[in-house]
Amino acid sequence: MSRFLRIALPALVIVVWLAIASVGGPFFGKISEVSTNDQTSFLPASADATKVQERASEFRQASGAPAIVVLSRDTGLTEADQETASSLARDLGRRGDVQGVSPVIPSDDGEAVEIVATLTQDADTGDAVDAIRAEVDDALPSGVQGYVTGPAGFTADLTAAFAGIDGLLLGVALAAVFVILVIVYRSPLLPVLVLGTATFALCASILVVWWLAAAGIVTVNGQVQGILSILVIGAATDYALLYTARFREALRDHRTGWGATKTALRGSLEPILASGGTVIVGVLCLLLSDLNSNKALGPVAAIGIAFSLLAALSLLPALLLAFRRAAFWPLRPAYGSAHPVLTGPHARGLWARVGRLVARRSRIVWIVCTVGLLAMGTGLVGLEADGVPQSDLVLGNSQARDGQQVLADHFPGGSGSPAQVIGAASKTDELADAITAVDGVDSVAVASKDSPSGTTTLPGPGVSAGAAAWAPTESRGDVLLEATLSDPADSDSAEHTVRDLRTAVERVDPDAIVGGVTATAVDTDDTGIRDRTLIIPVVLVVILLILMLLLRSVVAPLVLIGSVIVSFAAALGVGALVFDHVLHFPGADPSVPLYSFVFLVALGVDYNIFLMTRVREEALRHGPREGVLRGLGVTGGVITSAGVVLAATFAALGVIPILFLVQIAFVVAFGVLLDTIVVRSLLVPALAYDLGRRAWWPSRLSRPFRRM
Repeated sequence: MSRFLRIALPALVIVVWLAIASVGGPFFGKISEVSTNDQTSFLPASADATKVQERASEFRQASGAPAIVVLSRDTGLTEADQETASSLARDLGRRGDVQGVSPVIPSDDGEAVEIVATLTQDADTGDAVDAIRAEVDDALPSGVQGYVTGPAGFTADLTAAFAGIDGLLLGVALAAVFVILVIVYRSPLLPVLVLGTATFALCASILVVWWLAAAGIVTVNGQVQGILSILVIGAATDYALLYTARFREALRDHRTGWGATKTALRGSLEPILASGGTVIVGVLCLLLSDLNSNKALGPVAAIGIAFSLLAALSLLPALLLAFRRAAFWPLRPAYGSAHPVLTGPHARGLWARVGRLVARRSRIVWIVCTVGLLAMGTGLVGLEADGVPQSDLVLGNSQARDGQQVLADHFPGGSGSPAQVIGAASKTDELADAITAVDGVDSVAVASKDSPSGTTTLPGPGVSAGAAAWAPTESRGDVLLEATLSDPADSDSAEHTVRDLRTAVERVDPDAIVGGVTATAVDTDDTGIRDRTLIIPVVLVVILLILMLLLRSVVAPLVLIGSVIVSFAAALGVGALVFDHVLHFPGADPSVPLYSFVFLVALGVDYNIFLMTRVREEALRHGPREGVLRGLGVTGGVITSAGVVLAATFAALGVIPILFLVQIAFVVAFGVLLDTIVVRSLLVPALAYDLGRRAWWPSRLSRPFRRM
């Protein structure tokens, strides 16, 4: 290639990426414009609760999320307090983002009142609730406590908790990675080049995701948004470190940067593409989910990994070619300098000692590692990953959670968040009787567009719906009944009531469907468990097939898959113990094991791919057992550095005070460290060494070795 092209080509690559970053950079602050934390972004796609929510607007004028205003005074509300509540209700009714307001509802003990303000369908829930809370605070008399809770209140608290994703999360992740890279490489410039590559990959990812979300092709919520940032920064840095290690190694054998670049690309292209492809396939398996939040993450994460690959294999090589040996200053690799001695009695350093341990005691090493990991996995016995109450999703202060407690102290626990039943209008009376007969149901009402509150209460069992003050609204031959539950809407008792309610109404009308806040939680948890059961085996099979194609072997991929399964079980088991006995969390969402599995298995296999592709390369020249030791010696430092970086980036998710993100942050970060330090450094090399050429069956490496 001509000297002109050797200069122009990398320069062009850098300019193109600069252009992408300059366009995509401003979209960091705009991603929230196309992100939603409303309940619909998490709903199961085909569940009854989703169908009820989609049809609710047919039966009542107010169809948005209800915000429940609770006012209370411990010594009892005065007449002046009651007047204040009535005035507040009138003021809320005049708001443009409120579609309907219920009358002021006093509690039986006289210590509290509630007002249900239903937002408009297109209202921004977070902004609307913040404004209502400010209005309530301004109206409160001295001694009266006021809260805004209900579905809209919880959504607003969730949105506020996710508010740190745009800046805080990214800043913490980048700072942690920068410090680690400076310590590992002792170079001021190289960390900037690596993080620049990762940041440009994130800019490109967010740009594409923003336009896809704006067009309605993908869904973005706070959960997806946060994981995208962490995944791109972590993955792009990992791939960049692998290429950097190859480039540094090649600089010892090549006088020119161009020669080193060609050698580094040739050596790193296959493992980086295989690793990235494995992660992409793994996250795309989430498309099999019936849960919108899981399904949304699949394509968004795949886009992020694709740009991480592209940046690591184009931008970073161009940057390192531009800076050459100066990128590693002050520890620049000199041309013609000797490569480190990897094996034998003259080998020095940590990885040489680890290699000697593996060579001398391979069987003992892998048995001890396996037993230790299995012991950690016993913590899975106490894992409760079948869902948590909505009030426990936000860690720290939550006005919605405090308000719900006050509401439950003075009103039926499910007040303002009723179970909704859509059934045949011709069977309204029978449905109402069946609903009222269920233990845990306090009262039942039927939706009416004529009523100012949107519903009209049915007097009791055996009383005709025609006796209601307002005529029920019919749509497509159906009516909507609302059952106020005795227990808080997100409690286990309320979930049992909803399950009983579904059984009861199906006896009257087999086509009746039950929705509402509690039913949504039930369907979401049930769907999450179903998704977990389906997707985890699919991911394992797909990744196993990829490994078999990459390594041209059957035994080695089975060993690698087995190692990451044991590693995942250990990480989740330790996580369960920490969540239960140290942090005292109320449980875990079903998505925590699923996301942790997808990320740990896909990313854990990444490191095994980095290791075993190099082992295979060395084994072709030096034999299977010598190849294990050489591969371990060459990749040990870079893979450990990459693992620490990835663990730090996922740990940064813990700064967002959302329960499932904190849990995912711990399990993935701990699992990556476990996989890096134990599985990839000891377990896999010891197993591969002990198996020898049998690990590579049926490829030619499984036959007696002949030096090439």
